[in-house]
Amino acid sequence: MYAAATKDEDNDADGRFSAAWCGSLEVGLSLLEVKGICKSFGGLKAVSQVSFHLGEGEILGVIGPNGAGKTTLFNLITGFFKPDSGEVYFERKGLLHLKPHQICQRGMVRTFQLVKPFLQLSVLDNVIVAALNRAKTVREANEKALTIIEFVGLSEKKDTLATGLTLPHRKRLELARALATEPKLLLLDEVMAGLNPTETDELIRLLSKVNQRRMTFLLIEHVMRGVMALSNRVIVLNYGEKIAEGKPEEIVRTRQVIEAYLGEEFVSAHGRGD
Repeated sequence: MYAAATKDEDNDADGRFSAAWCGSLEVGLSLLEVKGICKSFGGLKAVSQVSFHLGEGEILGVIGPNGAGKTTLFNLITGFFKPDSGEVYFERKGLLHLKPHQICQRGMVRTFQLVKPFLQLSVLDNVIVAALNRAKTVREANEKALTIIEFVGLSEKKDTLATGLTLPHRKRLELARALATEPKLLLLDEVMAGLNPTETDELIRLLSKVNQRRMTFLLIEHVMRGVMALSNRVIVLNYGEKIAEGKPEEIVRTRQVIEAYLGEEFVSAHGRGD
């Protein structure tokens, strides 16, 4: 039922835009570790004692109802919020003393629910700006940007101002800008929101091709079609707490997850819960 978008072979752009994008799809050593992280706003516990790890080359989905703490968790991991307690390790090094731009330079990059490109810049210039995070010259950044734009399927739009892009194309631009920073870990926050089923399948295929190049993903998503097609494992948050973790096909049959998030309609459509 979720197999409409499969992980097909990638023949685009010859893998040129990151020398690190190579190797098998097997999950490698732990890249990210989150240990007992907590964050409260006043009397509200937005995230409470959440722990998990993410292996190199893995796609870990994060699901849960609105207000469950998913985006707050992203903000804690990427340095936009400081936790009240807990630890975050990336490549076995602590991150809590770093600012977001420093974390980006370490190789951890995130996207946001609302895509915010530089609207009065072209697609190419948007990606060049991101590429300058690592490129030593503008020429190098330009070459890298053109390769990535080709990879994400925006070559025909490279001279178009971002303000003139459709939502699906803006989503691809957001991904291109993130890839231009040469990340080791990409945190995607509801990247499929607002897309129709065909557009969703196209984006699933694109993300799958990126993952085949050894990219690691932490994926917040409400579109279960995407979660099921892409994720190796899934964690479920509810009221700031992790209530379940496992393979996607196990998670969707877990009674606690059905009651907290998926609902009985999902069970009726896709099978009986445990």
